[in-house]
Amino acid sequence: MMDAQAIERAKEHFGKLLVGQLERVERMKKAEGWIDFAELKPIVIGIIGGDGIGPYISKVADRVLRLLLEDALADGNVEFKVIEGLTIENRAKAMQTLPDDIMQEIKKCHVILKGPLHTPKKGDKWPNLESANVAMRRELDLFANVRPVKVPAEGIDWIFFRENTEGAYILGSHGVNVTDDLAVDFKVTTTQGSERIIKMAFDYAKKNDINKVTVVTKANVVKTTDGKFLSMAEQVARDYPEVEWDDWFVDIITAKLIDPKRRTHFRVVVLPNLYGDIVTDEAAEFQGGVGTAGSSNIGKRYAMFEAIHGTAPRMVEEGRGQYADPSSMLRATAMLLRHIGFAKKATWLEVALDICGQYEKKLIITGRSDGATGDEFADYVMETIKDPSLKSRWQSYQ
Repeated sequence: MMDAQAIERAKEHFGKLLVGQLERVERMKKAEGWIDFAELKPIVIGIIGGDGIGPYISKVADRVLRLLLEDALADGNVEFKVIEGLTIENRAKAMQTLPDDIMQEIKKCHVILKGPLHTPKKGDKWPNLESANVAMRRELDLFANVRPVKVPAEGIDWIFFRENTEGAYILGSHGVNVTDDLAVDFKVTTTQGSERIIKMAFDYAKKNDINKVTVVTKANVVKTTDGKFLSMAEQVARDYPEVEWDDWFVDIITAKLIDPKRRTHFRVVVLPNLYGDIVTDEAAEFQGGVGTAGSSNIGKRYAMFEAIHGTAPRMVEEGRGQYADPSSMLRATAMLLRHIGFAKKATWLEVALDICGQYEKKLIITGRSDGATGDEFADYVMETIKDPSLKSRWQSYQ
């Protein structure tokens, strides 16, 4: 027998969510234009350590970033702001995913370099708070999650544009248990949210002379939300006649990424939130794992750069935090540099990471005491950056 009261409660819950999402649509329609970093002085870079191995790898990234920006720091063109307190302990104490005082400090920055944050799950020792990563992307409207993966030796040169504020994640903590037997979650896709991420992917392809964009959905089954995403791609593509595009279903593209004959055909890929999270983790394995891949979260006013992996609490519990691989945070650091206008310095860092991590490998990080520490690897990277023969060392591997 159906529970009429349960259905009415669920309908009321759903109605409130719809109101919130329609209000978000109106905010997107009224959004300001892109910030011009060339007009900012100083550019304020916030550093958030995070949880687990986060403080270890964030400290390493901070060291490398300060080396590359030492002139800009001395001239007052760049300023660092270390933001304490965004830890799971403080979030649990405040019973807030993003404590108000911490959020105020974050909004004083233009860009953020952030270590991984712990997301509680049912059954662990922390209150089941929403993901701080998801909440921060929503609060700062960081709608584009950009994740590059590059393995020159295998002809892999991918860049993924993952929609960051919609899909299955935006209401991931707002589902409803209609009855003890029925749980429902919600997936959200808007015209505005889809258009801006797809346009960013096509813009990137056009500006970088890449004549290929791949759109990923499951529109054959998820017909309404994924169907809207795909239809928006069709509309946006009309404004880019010089860029070819195709569409793939998410299950098939995950298979084709491991097909040596097919995977090199992909270049720029744009996809909704959940699919993007899964596919980019798979893609990162080709580069050496999620510990080697950086990530940027881009909005018109703010931007956040981070490792794509989690907090690895077991490493810290076992006293191995200092052996955590900082490569993902360093890749994110390079993306931050490029975003704020230091493209040449970003390239130096990317080249040094390729030399140290993929070619020479004079130091190997294993995550244990039989390998290098994160600080030792940072020293190796910084010595490589400062080496006058950096360019010739790089060319010798090409």
